[in-house]
Amino acid sequence: MKKESDSGKPISAVRSLIRKIKADPKLKLFVINLLTPKNQARPRLWVKLFLNPFRHKRGRHSCIRRRTRLDVFPWNDFVLGKASTIEDFATINNGAGPLYIGEHTRIGISCTLIGPVTIGNDVMLAQNIVLSGLNHSYEDISKPISLQKQSTSMITIGDEVWIGANVVIVAGVTVGKHSVIAAGSVVTKDVPPFSVVAGNPAKILKAYNPGTNQWERKI
Repeated sequence: MKKESDSGKPISAVRSLIRKIKADPKLKLFVINLLTPKNQARPRLWVKLFLNPFRHKRGRHSCIRRRTRLDVFPWNDFVLGKASTIEDFATINNGAGPLYIGEHTRIGISCTLIGPVTIGNDVMLAQNIVLSGLNHSYEDISKPISLQKQSTSMITIGDEVWIGANVVIVAGVTVGKHSVIAAGSVVTKDVPPFSVVAGNPAKILKAYNPGTNQWERKI
């Protein structure tokens, strides 16, 4: 029987190798080129077939439709929970940050998720929704924006949230449990639990009052 310290050696060795790669710009670029074609935001075929299945996690009875664009890389997590579905024409990208999708959650047709994003259980995303935890710097006018630094901030969607069609949720936003985001909204600030929001920028229209057991209008 292996000792606990022995069983941890392979993991420790992998972490040490990752740190070494990140610390050496040339080595890092070489490894990135092995994993993804130059100037492309998608993994090479060998990564999809032989590396990602062992790196990422999918729960029982989860479903990723055949026409989903699954651009997931081994350097960040991708987790799809039990009995959750990603519909056709969605784009899933964890290149800039991890993607966690809970159980019994549905990602609708043509949605775009760019990590870092965390989505809870029993969440419904309608069609053409964009959740992007990625931003680009623009301040240096001597460089194209595409060559400037990237920044990331986690988007968090709580359990039981319903998001309508054509919604955009920007980096760093948290949507609380059992909230509703009306179709076409642009969400730039945190949404409290048990709220209904709409508009551009989205504002609270209703909130649940536990004292009266009623959804009460806010404006």
